[in-house]
Amino acid sequence: MANEIMMQSFEWDTDGSGDFYKKLSRDAKDLKKAGIDALWLPPACKGGGDNDVGYGIYDLWDLGEFDQKGTIRTKYGTKDELIKAIADLHEAGIKSYADIVLNHKGNADFKESFKAVMVDQNNREEDVSGELEIEGWTGFDFKGRNGKYSDMTWHYYHFTGIDYDAKSETSAIYRILGDGKYWDEDVSNEKGNF
Repeated sequence: MANEIMMQSFEWDTDGSGDFYKKLSRDAKDLKKAGIDALWLPPACKGGGDNDVGYGIYDLWDLGEFDQKGTIRTKYGTKDELIKAIADLHEAGIKSYADIVLNHKGNADFKESFKAVMVDQNNREEDVSGELEIEGWTGFDFKGRNGKYSDMTWHYYHFTGIDYDAKSETSAIYRILGDGKYWDEDVSNEKGNF
C-alpha cells in the first residue's frame, strides 16, 4: 500500500463566490505535482443560500442544480462544475472524498405545530416539562426541485428533536412526541443522548 497524502480542500471561510469547483478543475494537475493524492471535498448539497458552508443542509438532492433558497449554485458552484472538478481531479490522479452530511437539516420552508417535551440541556434523557404544543421549522417541500430525483418531503414526524419553539420563541432542546419516537439509542451518550 502506498503512503498517500490527503488534503482538506476547503475551510469554513472558503470564498463564497461560487468559483470553488472551477478552481479545483484549474488546479488539479498542480495539486498532483505538489504531492496530493486525495482531496476531501466540502458538502455539496444545497444549504440555506449561496454562502452556506454546507452543514445547514436544506436539500440532499440539490447539488447546485435547482433555484431554491435564492440561488441555483451552492457556495462552491453548480452541479455541472462539481462533476467536472471530480473528473479533472481523477484525470490528474487525485482521488476525491465527499463530505456527506446526512444528520443535519435546516432552512425549512414552513413551520408546523406538534407535541414535544423540553429536555434538560445537559441530560437529554431527562424531561423538564410536560407535553407541550410547539411550533417548529420542520416543513420542507422543495418546490424548486418539483419532485425530481425524489418526491419525499419532510415534516415534523421525520425528526426526533428540534432546538427552537417558534410559538414561544424559546431556544431549548425539544424531543418530539409520537408513536415510536425517542432518541436514537445508537447515538453518543454525551449529554444523555447527543
